[in-house]
Amino acid sequence: MKNLRIVIVTGLSGSGKSTALKALEDIGFFCVDNLPIMLLPKFLDLQTEASSEVSKIALVMDLREKHFLEKHIDILSKLKKKKYNIEILFLDTNDDLLLRRFSETRRMHPLSEGKTILESIKLERDKLQELKGMAGNVIDTSNYSVHQLKEHVQGLYLAPGKTKKLLINLISFGYRFGLPPDADIVMDVRFLPNPYFISDLREHSGNEKIVEEYVMRWGDTEKFLLNLFKMMTFLTPLYEKEGKSYLNIAIGCTGGRHRSVVILNQLTGYFSDKGYTANVSHRDIDRA
Repeated sequence: MKNLRIVIVTGLSGSGKSTALKALEDIGFFCVDNLPIMLLPKFLDLQTEASSEVSKIALVMDLREKHFLEKHIDILSKLKKKKYNIEILFLDTNDDLLLRRFSETRRMHPLSEGKTILESIKLERDKLQELKGMAGNVIDTSNYSVHQLKEHVQGLYLAPGKTKKLLINLISFGYRFGLPPDADIVMDVRFLPNPYFISDLREHSGNEKIVEEYVMRWGDTEKFLLNLFKMMTFLTPLYEKEGKSYLNIAIGCTGGRHRSVVILNQLTGYFSDKGYTANVSHRDIDRA
Protein backbone atom coordinates (compact mmCIF):
# COMPACT_ATOMS: atom_id res chain seq x y z
CA MET A 1 0.00 0.00 0.00
CA LYS A 2 2.74 2.44 0.93
CA ASN A 3 4.37 2.02 -2.48
CA LEU A 4 1.17 2.78 -4.43
CA ARG A 5 0.80 6.48 -5.17
CA ILE A 6 -2.82 7.55 -5.69
CA VAL A 7 -3.82 10.95 -7.03
CA ILE A 8 -7.52 11.89 -6.99
CA VAL A 9 -8.14 14.61 -9.58
CA THR A 10 -11.29 16.54 -8.80
CA GLY A 11 -12.73 20.04 -8.90
CA LEU A 12 -15.26 22.12 -10.76
CA SER A 13 -16.82 20.89 -13.97
CA GLY A 14 -15.01 22.48 -16.91
CA SER A 15 -11.86 23.32 -14.93
CA GLY A 16 -9.49 21.07 -16.92
CA LYS A 17 -9.62 17.70 -15.14
CA SER A 18 -9.34 15.73 -18.40
CA THR A 19 -6.22 17.71 -19.33
CA ALA A 20 -4.72 17.06 -15.89
CA LEU A 21 -5.43 13.33 -16.19
CA LYS A 22 -3.76 13.17 -19.60
CA ALA A 23 -0.74 15.00 -18.18
CA LEU A 24 -0.43 12.38 -15.44
CA GLU A 25 -0.83 9.55 -17.93
CA ASP A 26 2.06 10.97 -19.93
CA ILE A 27 4.38 10.67 -16.92
CA GLY A 28 3.51 7.05 -16.16
CA PHE A 29 0.33 7.10 -14.09
CA PHE A 30 -2.33 4.43 -14.67
CA CYS A 31 -5.40 6.61 -15.24
CA VAL A 32 -9.13 6.05 -14.76
CA ASP A 33 -11.85 8.61 -15.47
CA ASN A 34 -15.12 8.75 -13.51
CA LEU A 35 -14.64 5.68 -11.32
CA PRO A 36 -17.63 5.40 -8.93
CA ILE A 37 -16.51 6.36 -5.43
CA MET A 38 -18.10 3.20 -3.99
CA LEU A 39 -15.76 1.07 -6.13
CA LEU A 40 -12.59 2.87 -5.10
CA PRO A 41 -11.73 0.69 -2.05
CA LYS A 42 -12.16 -2.53 -4.02
CA PHE A 43 -10.21 -1.14 -6.97
CA LEU A 44 -7.27 -0.24 -4.73
CA ASP A 45 -7.41 -3.55 -2.88
CA LEU A 46 -7.17 -5.40 -6.20
CA GLN A 47 -4.17 -3.32 -7.20
CA THR A 48 -2.31 -4.05 -3.97
CA GLU A 49 -3.25 -7.75 -3.79
CA ALA A 50 -2.21 -8.52 -7.36
CA SER A 51 1.43 -8.70 -8.39
CA SER A 52 0.90 -5.55 -10.45
CA GLU A 53 3.63 -3.38 -11.91
CA VAL A 54 1.37 -0.34 -11.42
CA SER A 55 2.90 1.99 -8.84
CA LYS A 56 1.08 5.25 -9.67
CA ILE A 57 -2.66 5.67 -10.16
CA ALA A 58 -4.61 8.81 -11.06
CA LEU A 59 -8.41 8.96 -10.99
CA VAL A 60 -10.81 11.71 -11.96
CA MET A 61 -13.70 11.67 -9.49
CA ASP A 62 -16.37 14.34 -9.42
CA LEU A 63 -20.08 15.18 -9.41
CA ARG A 64 -20.83 13.15 -12.53
CA GLU A 65 -21.03 10.13 -10.20
CA LYS A 66 -24.18 10.40 -8.11
CA HIS A 67 -22.75 9.04 -4.84
CA PHE A 68 -19.59 11.12 -4.94
CA LEU A 69 -20.74 14.03 -2.79
CA GLU A 70 -22.36 11.96 -0.07
CA LYS A 71 -19.64 9.30 0.20
CA HIS A 72 -16.29 10.78 -0.75
CA ILE A 73 -15.21 12.15 2.63
CA ASP A 74 -16.06 8.97 4.50
CA ILE A 75 -14.44 6.65 1.94
CA LEU A 76 -11.26 8.71 1.49
CA SER A 77 -10.83 9.01 5.27
CA LYS A 78 -11.13 5.23 5.73
CA LEU A 79 -8.62 4.59 2.93
CA LYS A 80 -6.11 6.96 4.51
CA LYS A 81 -6.52 5.11 7.82
CA LYS A 82 -5.60 1.95 5.93
CA LYS A 83 -2.33 3.69 5.00
CA TYR A 84 -3.16 4.30 1.36
CA ASN A 85 -1.07 7.16 0.01
CA ILE A 86 -3.89 9.32 -1.35
CA GLU A 87 -3.27 12.82 -2.69
CA ILE A 88 -6.02 15.17 -3.86
CA LEU A 89 -5.52 17.55 -6.78
CA PHE A 90 -8.32 20.13 -6.93
CA LEU A 91 -8.86 22.26 -10.03
CA ASP A 92 -10.67 25.57 -9.73
CA THR A 93 -11.62 28.24 -12.29
CA ASN A 94 -13.45 31.54 -12.07
CA ASP A 95 -17.19 31.60 -12.69
CA ASP A 96 -17.06 33.81 -15.79
CA LEU A 97 -14.66 31.48 -17.57
CA LEU A 98 -16.65 28.38 -16.64
CA LEU A 99 -19.84 30.04 -17.87
CA ARG A 100 -18.18 30.85 -21.18
CA ARG A 101 -16.85 27.29 -21.55
CA PHE A 102 -20.27 25.75 -21.00
CA SER A 103 -21.84 28.23 -23.42
CA GLU A 104 -19.25 27.49 -26.11
CA THR A 105 -19.39 23.70 -25.80
CA ARG A 106 -23.18 23.56 -25.18
CA ARG A 107 -22.56 20.87 -22.56
CA MET A 108 -24.94 20.27 -19.69
CA HIS A 109 -23.68 20.97 -16.19
CA PRO A 110 -24.03 17.95 -13.84
CA LEU A 111 -26.21 20.03 -11.50
CA SER A 112 -28.13 21.93 -14.17
CA GLU A 113 -31.55 20.35 -13.72
CA GLY A 114 -33.98 23.21 -13.05
CA LYS A 115 -31.16 25.76 -12.77
CA THR A 116 -29.23 28.15 -14.97
CA ILE A 117 -25.60 27.34 -15.77
CA LEU A 118 -24.35 30.07 -13.44
CA GLU A 119 -26.57 28.81 -10.60
CA SER A 120 -25.23 25.29 -11.19
CA ILE A 121 -21.62 26.49 -11.07
CA LYS A 122 -22.16 28.33 -7.81
CA LEU A 123 -23.91 25.31 -6.28
CA GLU A 124 -21.11 22.98 -7.33
CA ARG A 125 -18.52 25.33 -5.89
CA ASP A 126 -20.36 25.37 -2.57
CA LYS A 127 -20.75 21.58 -2.47
CA LEU A 128 -17.04 20.98 -3.20
CA GLN A 129 -15.71 23.48 -0.67
CA GLU A 130 -14.96 20.86 1.98
CA LEU A 131 -13.18 18.62 -0.52
CA LYS A 132 -11.13 21.58 -1.72
CA GLY A 133 -9.97 22.07 1.85
CA MET A 134 -8.70 18.47 1.91
CA ALA A 135 -6.63 18.90 -1.26
CA GLY A 136 -2.86 18.84 -1.11
CA ASN A 137 -2.65 20.79 -4.37
CA VAL A 138 -5.14 23.38 -5.64
CA ILE A 139 -4.70 24.88 -9.12
CA ASP A 140 -6.70 27.84 -10.36
CA THR A 141 -6.70 27.12 -14.10
CA SER A 142 -8.31 30.43 -15.11
CA ASN A 143 -5.18 31.80 -16.78
CA TYR A 144 -3.65 28.54 -18.00
CA SER A 145 -3.49 27.31 -21.56
CA VAL A 146 -3.85 23.55 -22.06
CA HIS A 147 -0.08 23.20 -22.45
CA GLN A 148 0.66 25.32 -19.37
CA LEU A 149 -1.72 23.24 -17.26
CA LYS A 150 -0.09 19.99 -18.42
CA GLU A 151 3.35 21.36 -17.58
CA HIS A 152 2.23 22.52 -14.12
CA VAL A 153 0.59 19.21 -13.24
CA GLN A 154 3.59 17.21 -14.41
CA GLY A 155 5.88 19.45 -12.41
CA LEU A 156 3.87 18.67 -9.28
CA TYR A 157 3.87 14.89 -9.67
CA LEU A 158 7.15 14.01 -11.34
CA ALA A 159 9.61 12.32 -9.01
CA PRO A 160 12.16 14.75 -7.53
CA GLY A 161 15.10 15.32 -9.84
CA LYS A 162 13.28 14.01 -12.90
CA THR A 163 12.08 16.00 -15.87
CA LYS A 164 9.54 15.05 -18.48
CA LYS A 165 11.14 14.29 -21.81
CA LEU A 166 9.76 13.44 -25.19
CA LEU A 167 9.49 9.80 -26.16
CA ILE A 168 11.51 9.56 -29.36
CA ASN A 169 10.44 7.00 -31.98
CA LEU A 170 13.14 6.47 -34.61
CA ILE A 171 12.56 4.54 -37.83
CA SER A 172 14.79 3.84 -40.80
CA PHE A 173 13.08 3.04 -44.08
CA GLY A 174 13.55 2.57 -47.81
CA TYR A 175 11.89 5.00 -50.20
CA ARG A 176 11.11 2.17 -52.59
CA PHE A 177 8.75 0.77 -49.93
CA GLY A 178 7.03 4.07 -49.13
CA LEU A 179 7.20 6.73 -46.43
CA PRO A 180 6.27 5.89 -42.81
CA PRO A 181 2.74 7.33 -42.54
CA ASP A 182 3.09 8.68 -38.99
CA ALA A 183 6.46 10.41 -39.30
CA ASP A 184 6.72 13.95 -37.87
CA ILE A 185 10.18 14.56 -39.35
CA VAL A 186 11.62 12.82 -42.44
CA MET A 187 15.27 13.07 -43.49
CA ASP A 188 16.46 11.80 -46.88
CA VAL A 189 20.06 10.48 -46.81
CA ARG A 190 20.20 9.24 -50.40
CA PHE A 191 22.82 11.91 -51.10
CA LEU A 192 25.41 9.82 -49.21
CA PRO A 193 27.57 7.26 -51.06
CA ASN A 194 25.65 4.00 -51.35
CA PRO A 195 27.22 0.78 -49.96
CA TYR A 196 24.87 -1.21 -52.19
CA PHE A 197 27.20 -0.56 -55.12
CA ILE A 198 30.18 -2.02 -53.25
CA SER A 199 30.10 -5.78 -53.82
CA ASP A 200 31.69 -6.59 -50.46
CA LEU A 201 29.08 -4.48 -48.62
CA ARG A 202 25.87 -5.18 -50.52
CA GLU A 203 24.75 -8.17 -48.46
CA HIS A 204 25.61 -6.55 -45.14
CA SER A 205 23.41 -4.10 -43.22
CA GLY A 206 23.97 -0.77 -41.58
CA ASN A 207 24.03 -2.50 -38.21
CA GLU A 208 27.35 -4.09 -39.13
CA LYS A 209 30.67 -2.37 -38.52
CA ILE A 210 31.91 -2.76 -42.08
CA VAL A 211 28.97 -0.77 -43.48
CA GLU A 212 29.00 1.77 -40.68
CA GLU A 213 32.68 2.54 -41.30
CA TYR A 214 32.03 3.03 -44.99
CA VAL A 215 29.11 5.43 -44.50
CA MET A 216 30.87 7.35 -41.73
CA ARG A 217 34.15 7.84 -43.61
CA TRP A 218 32.82 10.64 -45.81
CA GLY A 219 33.09 14.33 -44.95
CA ASP A 220 29.50 14.91 -46.07
CA THR A 221 28.31 12.36 -43.51
CA GLU A 222 30.12 14.14 -40.70
CA LYS A 223 28.80 17.55 -41.76
CA PHE A 224 25.25 16.22 -42.12
CA LEU A 225 25.25 14.61 -38.67
CA LEU A 226 26.65 17.74 -37.09
CA ASN A 227 23.81 19.81 -38.53
CA LEU A 228 21.22 17.13 -37.79
CA PHE A 229 22.26 17.06 -34.12
CA LYS A 230 22.13 20.87 -33.98
CA MET A 231 18.61 20.83 -35.42
CA MET A 232 17.48 18.22 -32.87
CA THR A 233 19.04 20.26 -30.05
CA PHE A 234 16.99 23.24 -31.23
CA LEU A 235 13.72 21.41 -31.91
CA THR A 236 13.22 18.93 -29.08
CA PRO A 237 12.90 21.49 -26.26
CA LEU A 238 10.37 23.40 -28.36
CA TYR A 239 8.28 20.27 -28.92
CA GLU A 240 8.41 19.57 -25.17
CA LYS A 241 7.38 23.14 -24.39
CA GLU A 242 4.43 22.76 -26.75
CA GLY A 243 3.31 19.71 -24.74
CA LYS A 244 4.08 17.05 -27.33
CA SER A 245 4.46 13.58 -25.76
CA TYR A 246 6.35 11.82 -28.53
CA LEU A 247 8.25 12.60 -31.70
CA ASN A 248 8.46 10.27 -34.73
CA ILE A 249 11.65 10.75 -36.77
CA ALA A 250 12.21 8.80 -39.97
CA ILE A 251 15.51 8.47 -41.86
CA GLY A 252 15.25 7.15 -45.41
CA CYS A 253 17.55 5.83 -48.12
CA THR A 254 16.77 3.86 -51.27
CA GLY A 255 16.28 0.40 -49.80
CA GLY A 256 16.35 1.06 -46.06
CA ARG A 257 19.19 -1.38 -45.43
CA HIS A 258 22.46 0.59 -45.38
CA ARG A 259 22.70 4.40 -45.12
CA SER A 260 19.47 5.09 -43.26
CA VAL A 261 20.30 2.40 -40.70
CA VAL A 262 23.76 3.83 -40.01
CA ILE A 263 22.46 7.40 -39.65
CA LEU A 264 19.55 6.32 -37.47
CA ASN A 265 21.92 4.46 -35.15
CA GLN A 266 24.00 7.63 -34.84
CA LEU A 267 20.86 9.61 -34.01
CA THR A 268 19.90 6.99 -31.42
CA GLY A 269 23.22 7.54 -29.69
CA TYR A 270 22.69 11.29 -29.73
CA PHE A 271 19.28 11.04 -28.02
CA SER A 272 20.56 8.49 -25.52
CA ASP A 273 23.37 10.84 -24.51
CA LYS A 274 20.77 13.59 -24.00
CA GLY A 275 18.75 11.40 -21.63
CA TYR A 276 15.83 10.68 -23.96
CA THR A 277 14.10 7.32 -24.28
CA ALA A 278 14.33 6.23 -27.92
CA ASN A 279 12.42 3.40 -29.58
CA VAL A 280 14.27 2.17 -32.67
CA SER A 281 12.86 0.35 -35.69
CA HIS A 282 14.72 -0.53 -38.89
CA ARG A 283 11.59 -1.13 -40.92
CA ASP A 284 13.02 -2.34 -44.21
CA ILE A 285 16.41 -3.72 -43.23
CA ASP A 286 15.51 -7.30 -44.19
CA ARG A 287 13.55 -6.53 -47.35
CA ALA A 288 15.00 -7.36 -50.74
